Amino acid sequence: MLERRLSTLPSLLGLLGLLGLAAAAGCTREPEPATYDLEALRDPETCAECHPVHHREWLGSMHAYAAEDPVFRAMNAKAQRETDGEIGDFCVRCHAPVAVELGLTQDGLNLDTLPREVQGVTCWFCHQVEAVEGTHNNPLRLAMDAVMRGDVLDPLGPDVHDVGQSELFDRNRMASSAMCGSCHDIVTPDGAHIERTFAEWQATFYGDPDPDDLERPAVYGLTCNDCHMNTSTGAIADYPGVRGDRSRHSHMFAGVDVAVSEFPDAELGPVLREEQLAEIAEQRKTSLCASLCVREEGAGAELTVWLHNEGAGHSWPSGAGADRRAWVELVARDGAEAVVYSSGVVTEDQPIAELDDADLWLLRDRVFDTSGAETHDFWKAASVESNLLPAPEGFGSSSDAETWKLRSYALDSAPTRVNMRVRLRPIGLEVLAELVASGDLDPAVVERASTFDVAPTVLEWTAETAVASSGEVDYGSCVSSSPGCGAPALK
Repeated sequence: MLERRLSTLPSLLGLLGLLGLAAAAGCTREPEPATYDLEALRDPETCAECHPVHHREWLGSMHAYAAEDPVFRAMNAKAQRETDGEIGDFCVRCHAPVAVELGLTQDGLNLDTLPREVQGVTCWFCHQVEAVEGTHNNPLRLAMDAVMRGDVLDPLGPDVHDVGQSELFDRNRMASSAMCGSCHDIVTPDGAHIERTFAEWQATFYGDPDPDDLERPAVYGLTCNDCHMNTSTGAIADYPGVRGDRSRHSHMFAGVDVAVSEFPDAELGPVLREEQLAEIAEQRKTSLCASLCVREEGAGAELTVWLHNEGAGHSWPSGAGADRRAWVELVARDGAEAVVYSSGVVTEDQPIAELDDADLWLLRDRVFDTSGAETHDFWKAASVESNLLPAPEGFGSSSDAETWKLRSYALDSAPTRVNMRVRLRPIGLEVLAELVASGDLDPAVVERASTFDVAPTVLEWTAETAVASSGEVDYGSCVSSSPGCGAPALK
């Protein structure tokens, strides 16, 4: 790579000449400032030379994959066609922001002709941010220079780029969430707030500032980095003189979405996908709590399911809520193991939104166009209806109790065993089917769509394992995710 970098020192002959001229003039001169190869800096492979761990993590993230995701490509192609190009860079300014910043694309339709280093949310893009100038749709201002910004107070300057410290990268500053969140809030041209992760976080106690220092989170607050960039101790770079006792942040950025192709290639792609799935599974372990109760009523019974957004820091599921599909699956059996009731049961290739189930508890956003018709096309969205699980607005048990949600189900016969789980699809199969039908998506992508179980909500009720509810309302006997995770109304 050295041949790609400009020298950071003048030649010895030039330096001697400069010193001679300065002495003759009776003054001294600072050496010329170092210059760097900006084109090389924009390439994540350059970063990989000194930051191999960060690069490997990033390569398995949705940030790296953003511009090559076939679902993004399909949605953007359909949006451009149906709006006669008026949607412009609405999609690509988030999925390939460097290409937009450099003027290499206006609509994202030419991404296949562009080098990979200007696609996706790259190292250079994030570490070039010098200001946040809004709250949604990527309002980040880039410096477009050779300074790679971070949160290290006394960084060691390498020979390939300059370094700078910025509160935008400090997980202990509110500004860091503004930087992350303003890209994870999306408002459509018709004013529909279709992605609200940043706004949701701001409305919770996680986003409360310290009353004595509004630039820092409260003692109980959490920034985006606290949950999505786990820390470890080690060297930040493989470079001479770099300390080994730094706080190093993971760059996997685990959330909900998962790659549906073998990115970046057939050899490494499957490995990265498995690592990504494992990290996402860890995230789900702390997201929800659940309780399942059964109360006999004559020959029948009433089931009550309680769900709680335990630790997401924003609504659940968040992000592209109109595309997400999360739902409760219930199966009740009698003593002979015959199914006496079920809700939310579908095969892995069956769209949940098309299930004929009056009792279905489906967590999602619904979006509507200007005429009030429901649509899957975000570029037509003018309003949103949502029933996502909210995170607590205030810190304390009373506010937390208000976020527990329940749904009751009537059974004609009393069960001896009931199983429940919350299932999650990052994107609904019917949404993918529409893109296939329009000719914008390869049908093979649908087969790679994932359906997850949210581990804390996988519960089994039997009379022997359940505990009687003791709240003001008799919900019968209940099982919960954990002893400390029972619904407040059951205590």
